[in-house]
Amino acid sequence: MMVLTAKLKKKNVLAFILVIAAAAAILLLTGRSKTDGAEADLRRAETNDDRVAFLQSFGWEVDPNPEQAQEVRIPSETNEVFERYNELQRSQDFDLTPYGGQCVKQYRYRITNYPDAEASVYATLLVRDGKVIGGDVSSSAQGGRVHGFAMPGNLAKQ
Repeated sequence: MMVLTAKLKKKNVLAFILVIAAAAAILLLTGRSKTDGAEADLRRAETNDDRVAFLQSFGWEVDPNPEQAQEVRIPSETNEVFERYNELQRSQDFDLTPYGGQCVKQYRYRITNYPDAEASVYATLLVRDGKVIGGDVSSSAQGGRVHGFAMPGNLAKQ
């Protein structure tokens, strides 16, 4: 039988413990919280059911068959129109800037419970890697309104 012994200095043990504690603190501070995981689940859009559930989470009822599904490219160079649209995205905690120049999937669903709609109203989802990265709700009426996914306050009360 062989026995190994090591002589440890308090200073070295303390330094080792401090390194481990610092690494643990960094992992805790930079790691995802439970809220981040829940948010990622809410934005999941791998399947049609996921996308419909995403829209339903805002109170929208939609025709479950998308009227349009196509690939679109996010502009790599911004202009005034893109910046205005991206402002809408930022207001709902999305940002299209990191996706500049990339192709994403665009799904358009007809909303069936938009009160007093004079024309068809659509929810458009932008999806990349199985998650919603942006989108909007818009009316097809001439001069129709475009807004984020949240049901406007005056509509939610009806």
